[in-house]
Amino acid sequence: MAGTTLPTPLYGLYRQEIGFSELMVTVVFAVYAVGVIIALLVAGDFSDVLGRRPVLFVALGLSAASAVCFLLEGGLPLLFAGRLLSGFAAGLFSGAATAAVLELAPRGGGFAATAANMGGLGCGPLLAGILAQFAPSPLKLPFLVHLALLAVACALTLALPETVRRASPRPPLRPRGMEVPREVRPVFVPAALACFTGFAVFGLFTAVSPGFMAETLHIDDLAASGAIVFSVFCASLGGQLLMGKAGVVLALPLGCLGLVAGMAQVGLSLLLTSLPLLVTGAVTGGIGQGLAFRSAMSAVSRRAPGNHRGGTISALFVVAYLGISLPVVGVGALSTALGLRGAGLVFSVCVIVLAAGVGAHLWRTRDADAAALRERV
Repeated sequence: MAGTTLPTPLYGLYRQEIGFSELMVTVVFAVYAVGVIIALLVAGDFSDVLGRRPVLFVALGLSAASAVCFLLEGGLPLLFAGRLLSGFAAGLFSGAATAAVLELAPRGGGFAATAANMGGLGCGPLLAGILAQFAPSPLKLPFLVHLALLAVACALTLALPETVRRASPRPPLRPRGMEVPREVRPVFVPAALACFTGFAVFGLFTAVSPGFMAETLHIDDLAASGAIVFSVFCASLGGQLLMGKAGVVLALPLGCLGLVAGMAQVGLSLLLTSLPLLVTGAVTGGIGQGLAFRSAMSAVSRRAPGNHRGGTISALFVVAYLGISLPVVGVGALSTALGLRGAGLVFSVCVIVLAAGVGAHLWRTRDADAAALRERV
């Protein structure tokens, strides 16, 4: 997953080398999310049929192909190809790897799966930022390191036991799209909305925060840009740890509250050109996202039947990645008229309104949600 966010602090260098606008930065970023969504819709439940390991190996191969595209990059076409392949890989990882971890470690798997997801996403910008700032070949070395890490991941995947018992004869592989079992839908809808909101915040930091720092705060240090993004994902891990104390039902509305508070601080940081407020907003929003994401994942996976678990988790990720892509492209489009600061302020207000609405609904229905989860257990 680190490979999917590796280009984040490098977009400024690509803009200097190739020459494109901030809007194009968000479009390049969103191509990745399109790849994720296509993979989830077409092959989101293939691991339920083929097994987890075969799908993981395909995802590792796609991730390696993405790194090669960035190594050979000579313009926008290979940037788009690399981001699309990275999205395909992440889409396969999201459903298959999450389901595999949940099955291999049913008691601690929920945190392990989401921690690996968020930890990888956070380590990508940090690794690329440090290498780009302090090592030679800033547009090559991060992807060479990524290829080495993928080789290690392949070796580890070889050692994994298969958790899916394949049917004989094997049923045909058919895309199921966004099919969610009826019994899961009452939990799925609010959980998906909370994920959409939290991943929209991730999209803002991952795609355009380096631009905010350079243009609004006048900070051009690539390592610092990577560290800011890393702090969001680290805070998400902290929020996921807090879910164990809050419980699944309370963690969702509390996570939305954290998103509201975090984006309020981000908006103020843009108004006041304050780096400390941007950092505290990143941490607060990340904690809120972690609370919401882990509780949403736990609630949905508990309600989903075993033979539909991979597909249902994939559907949740589809909504999440719509959140990470569509609002960010909106920020890029708005920036052409309002500038990055104005676009960021509009984005902050929209996220605050959406998160507050979802959180209020979840708070009102918390008793019914708790009863439904107890029945399933």
